[in-house]
Amino acid sequence: MLVLDFINVGNGDSILVRELEGGALRFSMLVDCGHDNLIRDDHPAPTDPRSRRIYAGDFLKKAGVDRLDVLLATHYHRDHIGGLGRVLEAAAVGQFIASYIPPEGNSPLDPDGDNGLPKAARNLLRCVDMYARALREHPGRVEEFIEFPGEEVVRLQLTEDLSMDLIAGEPALYPRQKAIYDAAFRGERNAFDLMRWTKSMNISSLRQRLYYHGKEIVLGGDAYGVVWDNDTLSPCDILKVPHHASLASINRKVLSRLTPRTAVVCVAAGRPDERPHPCIISLLRECVPELHFTDAVDIPGLVEPVFHESVHIEVD
Repeated sequence: MLVLDFINVGNGDSILVRELEGGALRFSMLVDCGHDNLIRDDHPAPTDPRSRRIYAGDFLKKAGVDRLDVLLATHYHRDHIGGLGRVLEAAAVGQFIASYIPPEGNSPLDPDGDNGLPKAARNLLRCVDMYARALREHPGRVEEFIEFPGEEVVRLQLTEDLSMDLIAGEPALYPRQKAIYDAAFRGERNAFDLMRWTKSMNISSLRQRLYYHGKEIVLGGDAYGVVWDNDTLSPCDILKVPHHASLASINRKVLSRLTPRTAVVCVAAGRPDERPHPCIISLLRECVPELHFTDAVDIPGLVEPVFHESVHIEVD
């Protein structure tokens, strides 16, 4: 049996994938690590005492997962990579897969130092610094680092019954990402390059398509709907809606090709930036029979709040 937990990390993504055999854990993978804080400083705090947000690392501890066969980072925004330190405290990792691995022996990026950079560039450095710091502060917790070049779709056979396609965006993005981040770790601060890359982080997000006993699960990362338009898409059973169901997250064309029976939106309740966007939720309601939200989203007439630590789905 394949067990999926779309963890309620509040703002961000963290998805635990486990294969169980006779009740015993056969394989475990975590896709993204959530935010470093359950309450963002620019978002309202949850006011309902029934809120069940939980850090990804704490969820692993409660689930009894002290080792991950695979930890996959889709990209390096704070709401996807910020919880990495807590995850590494909770679980050792066999393979860490990412489109960028910080250089060995790296030093802190000091995003808030006297660098003259605009706010967006400092925020980018802060995210990458948080990523690198978590790895530095937990030496030996990862057995193998795998840097995915993003040149083509790669099929990974995770277990006898579970396989995964790893899907990148435009291949030219990843060498540019590496050059910009490596330069930052060398102490270079090119405001123009950093600012331009802030607009590419989501479209460089890695996506995954899992295959298990004839069922297919698509995990969309933060890749906007337009990124999917030129892909060869086939129907799936479960879709993790990209980019917190923002207005640019998905479109009718993509949904008509994926035709999922179940969709999950990883998003914090009460976000002030229309994520999830009512237009996208209306589209999902029209096209998808079963729709879930990780946090207790409340949109009158569209979504009633549900309080849980994860959206838990079992696939036989």
